[in-house]
Amino acid sequence: MVLLFFVGLETRLADILKVGGRAGAVAVLGLVVPFILGYGLMGPLLGHPPVEAIFVGAAMVATSVGITARVLRDLGVIASTESRIILGAAVIDDILAMVILTVVAGLATTGSISAVEIALIAGQAILFTAFLALVGTGAMRRYGLGLDRLKMDNAPLAVSLLAMLGLAALSAGIGLAAIIGAFLAGMVFAEAREHFDLEHQALPIYQFLVPFFFVLTGAQVDWRLFLDGGIMGIALAVTALALVGKVVGCGLGVLGMGGRSAAIVGVGMAPRGEVGLIVASLGLSLGAIPPQIFSVVVIMSILTTLVVPPVLRILYAGHPETAISTEDAESQAGRLPEL
Repeated sequence: MVLLFFVGLETRLADILKVGGRAGAVAVLGLVVPFILGYGLMGPLLGHPPVEAIFVGAAMVATSVGITARVLRDLGVIASTESRIILGAAVIDDILAMVILTVVAGLATTGSISAVEIALIAGQAILFTAFLALVGTGAMRRYGLGLDRLKMDNAPLAVSLLAMLGLAALSAGIGLAAIIGAFLAGMVFAEAREHFDLEHQALPIYQFLVPFFFVLTGAQVDWRLFLDGGIMGIALAVTALALVGKVVGCGLGVLGMGGRSAAIVGVGMAPRGEVGLIVASLGLSLGAIPPQIFSVVVIMSILTTLVVPPVLRILYAGHPETAISTEDAESQAGRLPEL
């Protein structure tokens, strides 16, 4: 929850709306194509049970907003058109992925889920998300809730953590993944006047807790599986399809901008990072995927994250918008934490 709350803190509604049309197309195509490829590989082609195939497909659809934002910031291109599309689409992508995650979690828990239940879950997620994204962020932007006037130490931090836990509980209570509420809480507080201080106050909590998630996730990976040629073969195939799915799917959403821009957006949407690990951990905890498939998803999440920075650096070399000064890029990216 802390991890997704911090991702929400990096996300502002205005940034999404500026490139809403293209970002929406990139997000949808970047979700559909990888999911079909992942499900097709694991299900019809390799013969794994449908639930396993769906979880692998779900792990392949998300984009790590935090990792993508950090890479773009380090390259000094956070203000470029492609970067705004990538960040906007990554947020939409993650919201859609969370809906899929909730559906597959319900499928793993009950063994079956009807079209009506899927529509209900999707409707709840859309309404819940839309209400908090529009009403919550608007109220926070206009009023700031007077957090600076509360007579208590670190009031913005205390209130935001309370909101994170409360919205996570509310999200879980209506049948959604708790991390949706945590993410939206961060998105609401991204609009607060106290946002800059809040981010710095919350950063030690993030730095303390989030590594435990990655360590515990890694501890569940059996290193002996890396010696299994069959498992590694599946992992590399899933990784290749995860990269191709994003590059092709997301690139199609911006074809009118030219080949280089399409490649930048496609590659920028490729890292799965912590989102893929969250899906894998949930699948393993629910007993929906065995340790072998868990390891496959973890490997895919790591490899897609490692590939992106050097490739983006090559694609942005000589790009007209790389002339943005470091100072300008830092000022526009100042709200992004050191991940």
